[in-house]
Amino acid sequence: MKSFAYYRLPYADHYIALPDACTEVRLFHSFEQLEGCNGFVVAPFQVTDQTPIVLIDSCGVCQRLSYQDVPTKRCDVLGFHDNHDTYVSDFFQFHHQLEQHAMTKLVLSRTSTVSVGNCDSFSLFIRACQRYPRMFVALVAMPDGSQWLTATPEVLLQGSGHNYSTMALAGTMRLSGDELLGEGEHMRWAAKDIEEQRLVSSYIADQLKALSIAYDERGPRTVRAADLVHLRSDFTFQLPGQVSMSSVIAALHPTPAVCGLPKQESFQFILEHEHSHREYYSGFMGPLDQQDDGGLSSTHLFVTLRCMKIQNDSLTLYAGGGLLTESQQDHEWQETEAKMDTMRNIIC
Repeated sequence: MKSFAYYRLPYADHYIALPDACTEVRLFHSFEQLEGCNGFVVAPFQVTDQTPIVLIDSCGVCQRLSYQDVPTKRCDVLGFHDNHDTYVSDFFQFHHQLEQHAMTKLVLSRTSTVSVGNCDSFSLFIRACQRYPRMFVALVAMPDGSQWLTATPEVLLQGSGHNYSTMALAGTMRLSGDELLGEGEHMRWAAKDIEEQRLVSSYIADQLKALSIAYDERGPRTVRAADLVHLRSDFTFQLPGQVSMSSVIAALHPTPAVCGLPKQESFQFILEHEHSHREYYSGFMGPLDQQDDGGLSSTHLFVTLRCMKIQNDSLTLYAGGGLLTESQQDHEWQETEAKMDTMRNIIC
């Protein structure tokens, strides 16, 4: 099966299509292999033989298309399956590590499976574009035959020329009632959310400093994503000539917003103890455009949040949340439910 990619940048009035008739697919096992490459990249949480980095190269052929008045089809929803008992078990193990001060923060994720009939993935993509103008939306057909759809608010790395930016995005609250009329500017944040966002911001600052990159940090501020709001800090910087883009990607991914702190210990703990296999959830995807001749580049890589894996008659939804010592199981479960609603709301 050939691969394709459709994507819509935040606030754009059109989407970009990389048609399968024109695409070439390459599989990589390190971020260094992306250096100098152009195309649409899909990276997993953990790079393995089963989940490699996928680069879809359109060889310069792409289409710019409107999504505003495109008709869509609804999926026939046949049933839902949530893994609440597994989540409770995982929460206990993760929270115990925090109580023992083995980790400062851990991110626990889970899945929910939706059985469907007559489900058209392109319709899901179009509805996501129409419903979520603030977010990066993408639909990708992978070499294994699955498709991944995301509508995500979090930038991993984007920019052109030598000017780049990234963000620290953490903390979550759901909007309701009259709050949905605004941008969440009047929401009051709990100490847990403020601390979680501070940890992510500090990590990004430390990673940029380690690469000798001077940066400007602004925030945190409240930003809206679908029916949720988050705390966000923005980092802008110039990429020095001696620092490669792939080294910045490797330093940032995975951020504490999807992994934890300390980074390597949290990453390994998640791989060993989390029951839901993340695959490409909490990885990143987006257009990667680099020039070998020193010319301008334009890159928009987003963390793969608020996503689903599409396979035949089932949709697997993914969501996670950052845990600190003061985290409570029921509250964290409800946060994952709120995040999954981003995808549920375009299914039916």
